[in-house]
Order: sequence, then C-alpha cells, then structure tokens
Amino acid sequence: MPVPQTVETPAREVRAPSDASPEAARAWVAEAVRLLEADANRSADTHLHVFPLPGSWGVDLYLKDESVHPTGSLKHRLARSLLLYGLVNGAIGPRTTLVEASSGSTAVSEAYFARMLGLPFVTVLPRSTSPEKIRLIEFYGGRCHVVDDPALASREAAVLGAQDDAYFLDQFALAERATDWRGNNNIAESVFRQLALERHPVPAWIVVGAGTGGTAATFGRYARYSRVDTRLAVVDPEGSALFPAWSSGDPTAVATSTSLIEGIGRPRVEQSFVPAVIDRMFAVPDAASIAASRLLLARTQHWAGGSTGTNLVGAFQIIAEMLAEGRTGSVVTLICDSGSRYAQTYYDDGWTAANGLDLQPHTRRIEQFLESGRW
Repeated sequence: MPVPQTVETPAREVRAPSDASPEAARAWVAEAVRLLEADANRSADTHLHVFPLPGSWGVDLYLKDESVHPTGSLKHRLARSLLLYGLVNGAIGPRTTLVEASSGSTAVSEAYFARMLGLPFVTVLPRSTSPEKIRLIEFYGGRCHVVDDPALASREAAVLGAQDDAYFLDQFALAERATDWRGNNNIAESVFRQLALERHPVPAWIVVGAGTGGTAATFGRYARYSRVDTRLAVVDPEGSALFPAWSSGDPTAVATSTSLIEGIGRPRVEQSFVPAVIDRMFAVPDAASIAASRLLLARTQHWAGGSTGTNLVGAFQIIAEMLAEGRTGSVVTLICDSGSRYAQTYYDDGWTAANGLDLQPHTRRIEQFLESGRW
C-alpha cells in the first residue's frame, strides 16, 4: 500500500524495531499503548460550559466542550479508543498502515495518533468534506482518498484495509465496542463527575448526535450501569437512515437524502448504532442545525460546527417538554468540534444560499424558545 507523505516527526513517535521478532513487536505495542494513554492523561477531561437560560425555568443546560481536545473534536476520544482496540487485539503492529472511512473529524484525530506511533494513515473521504478538515489530515501526515458517493466510503476503506500490512480501523462497526462504557474516564463518566456539585447533579437528559453510534451507546450504557434515572435523546439529520431505523425498528432502513451536516447522519444503519439504549430521537433539518450553531456563537462566543447545532435543537425541544410538564433538572449535550473547520461553509452566507438553506425561520423559532420556553 502506498505510504502517505508525512510532516515532521514528533518527539514522542514510536520507532519501529529494526527486526520483526515477536519480542520486539510486543515491546513496540507496549510503548504505543503507553503513548496513547499518556495523551489521554494529558487531555481527556474537557470543560463543561453552562448555556444561559432564564433562572426561573429551573432547568440547566450544559455543553461538554469536546472541541478543546488536541485534535479539536469529540472524535479524539474515539480515535484513541480505536487504535487501542487494534493494538491490544494484535491487529496493529510497527509496520501497519491504518485505514479509515470518515467525514473528516475522526480521520483528523486518527492521523494525529498514527503520526505519534510512526504509522502511515489513509482515509477515505466524501468529496464534500470541508477543506479545513482535509488540510488538518494532511498536516498530520495522512493521505486522503476521495470518493464521490459517501455511501461507498466504508466499502472502499474495507478494500484498502484488507491489503497486506494494513488495518481498517472501521469506526462505524467498532466504535461501540472499542470504548469502555463502564468508566475509565470515558465521556459519560467525565460528565457525571463534573456535575457532582451542581444543583441538579444527575442529568435528566443527555442529548447527542447519531454518527457512528458510539457516543450514544457509551452514554446509554453508562447510565444503566450507574443505575441513574438519566434518559438519552439522540438527534439525527433529516434524511439519515438512523432516525427511521429507530422509530420503525427496521435495521435495513436507508437514507432518503444526503445531509450537509458533517460527522452525523448515515446512509445506512451501522453496526455501532445501538437503538435499544435510546429513549428519544429527533430528526433535525440542516438549516436548523446551522442556525443553532450560529446562535450559540452569538449568545456564548463558543464557535462550533453544525453537529453541535443539531445537538442544541434536540436539547431545546427536550427542555421545552420539561417546562411544559413542570419539571426541573439538568440537560447535557456536546460541543462536538470547532466552527473554525466550517468557516467556508456553515458560517458563510453565500454557501448557505447556494445550498438552498433558509436559516431565518429556524433562528426565529430558537429565539422565541429562549424567551418563552415553548418550542
């Protein structure tokens, strides 16, 4: 397999042993695991921000800011878990080429870790992936293999990953099992620990997007394992396969349209999607997601991507229902990545107009909700 062009090697790179003996390979894996765990020790716990809501509502909305990870997104956690999964299962060695199918953010993080371990990395990307993400992947030494049809990305990556000395990281199949949902400083454990001193320390609802399904599975399983009465709501772009699969119980559901929101929504139901741990799902229009992400910037100065906007739309609907029922409590959702990756798309009025997106009705609806509490 062709080796991608790399940038300057970081000081902590694991050097491949000069021989291929089992002992040398085992020692290389041990050092690779140490480096990945050291990265987690430095960076895994991220901030939990408060979104401004009227105090009289008795409902608190928190935003877990995953954009502050070293690679700038929620996928930093997933990428580390996927590499650890491959290492401890004996699938990744000192000369393995890592392969992934991604809409960008997972590949950015995997390229970062691949460079750390001195391994070549190739990702299959839809042509619609933002240029900012492509630049980041290439900055970390990854090579981008572009496909016109997003539905073919996983299939193409599987072919590349089946070649000699290659390994398909396969986030859409392995995300839910690569992450330790019982704890080990996963995102769910981090959220519950950070809420411990708040007025509603056990969240009534967690709201996350449906991409690989790994984050939803982690939160849903952790809540059950911890024996708390926290419900899980999952948001999905309109037209994605996951919402109709959950609502109908049909695992063969397919997408009816392609979303412009990168990182969430799927053309088919992936193996990592675990519908049984989900209590509610919402299908969110792309224009609403972008309107919410822009409003987040205006109200809090947190600059986030479109999937964060999708999360907010779901959280606002949950909060409106709580208010209508006279309930108080806390709701937690995620800032998935930085809006800097979408300066030329979601935050560009020319781009939204060219894609036929009218943000104004959704902006008005969100602003009215923030004033009245009604959705």
